[in-house]
Order: sequence, then C-alpha cells, then structure tokens
Amino acid sequence: MSILMHACTLVVKILILPLQLWELLGLYRFYKRVFPILTYYVSFSYNRKMDEKKRELFRDLLRFSPRDGPLHLLEVGCGSGANFQHYPSGCNITCTDPNPHFKDYLQKSMDKNDHLVYENFVVASGEDLRVVEDNSMDVVVCTLVLCSVKNTPKVIQEAIRVLRPGGAFFFLEHVEADPSTWTYFFQHVFKPLMYYIGDGCETTRATWKHIEAAGFSDLQLRHFQAPLFFLIRPHILGYAMK
Repeated sequence: MSILMHACTLVVKILILPLQLWELLGLYRFYKRVFPILTYYVSFSYNRKMDEKKRELFRDLLRFSPRDGPLHLLEVGCGSGANFQHYPSGCNITCTDPNPHFKDYLQKSMDKNDHLVYENFVVASGEDLRVVEDNSMDVVVCTLVLCSVKNTPKVIQEAIRVLRPGGAFFFLEHVEADPSTWTYFFQHVFKPLMYYIGDGCETTRATWKHIEAAGFSDLQLRHFQAPLFFLIRPHILGYAMK
C-alpha cells in the first residue's frame, strides 16, 4: 500500500506542476484574494453540517469568564468570522488572520452578530501574535487553522502565552485519518493538490499530538468523524487549560 500511495502521490505532483510554477512566479498570490470569497460561502455549508458540534464545543466558553467583566476571546485565523454566532453575548473579540483580504467578509459577520464586542482585527500569523499581551485572554480559539499554519507547536505556544492562568485553548480541526484506512491513503495522495486549493491546508497532520505535548494543565480532546467530504472527515475538538 505504501508503494502504491507514493506512486499515486507522484502522479498528482506531476499533474499540479503548473500550480507549482504559478507559485514560483508569484502568480499564486492572486488566489489569496479569491480564497476569502470561497471560504465565506463554504462556511455556510460547513456551519450547517457542524452546528451541533460547534454548539457542543462553545457552550463551555462561559466557564472561563472572569467574575469582574466580560469574556475576552482571541480567535486565531478568524477567516470570515464563521464562529461568531456561537459566542456568548457581550464577549470581547480580538481577531487575527494572516490574509488581509478577509476583512470585508469579516465585517459582514460582525454586522450580523451585534451581540458581540469587537476589539480589533489584526493581520498576523498564528506563529507571531506579538500584538497580543501576555496573560491577557480568557480564551483562544482555533478552528480549521492548525491544518495550514507553518509551525503548529509555535502557534499553540503563542496561545498559551497570551492566555491568563486558568484560561483555555479551544480547537476544532480536521486531522490525519487512521493509517489502516483508505481515507489515510487518499489524504496523502491528494495532499499536494489540497495544499493549493486550501491555501496551505495539509490533510495529513496529526494535530492532536502537538496539543497533547504542549504542556496544558488539563486537556479535553475527542476524535470524531464529521459529516463532510471524506478527505477532511476525521476531526478533533475540545479545549485545553493553561
């Protein structure tokens, strides 16, 4: 199976040579303008299918509210703001995303969800959140972000840095499938293509291992099969306390 998988992956890499050339020539940067449009409209379908799971995950947010004020939440890789509808009223939101072209679609989500207080939108990668002070957040949220960052452990460590003691890191991510499955096989075969379609997305990340190794004081993590396209069906969700 391993030989067949590598052979099929090589075929895919050959077929996407034009995409690799466009990236080398700098033409792929245009896709970063298009990607927010695609993400905005795809998010409606994803939210509909994952509504129950998101409700299950985010109903625990209020556990981490301070006694003397509103919940302060940082969303890393906020995209178009697809999670806003699930956040509790009065929550103070700071958003970061490395793609500045999400701003218009983020504003649409902000206008729809006026039960929240929006502090700031910062163009920044998850690996470098220097604009956010140490120990300043009650909650950090990452959903469908750790599949495309360049350094997963660094993003998690940045989340730990900005969380106050007792704060929590919430996550919902698609991950690598069990190696005994055909999903695992096709995740690896189509990984080169998915990288370009998903703006850096990798379908073969065992993200849970990085979360488990990060040194959180408590971890609530669950694997499940999402009702989605089979390549991104394996998911994890949960939260981890600093």
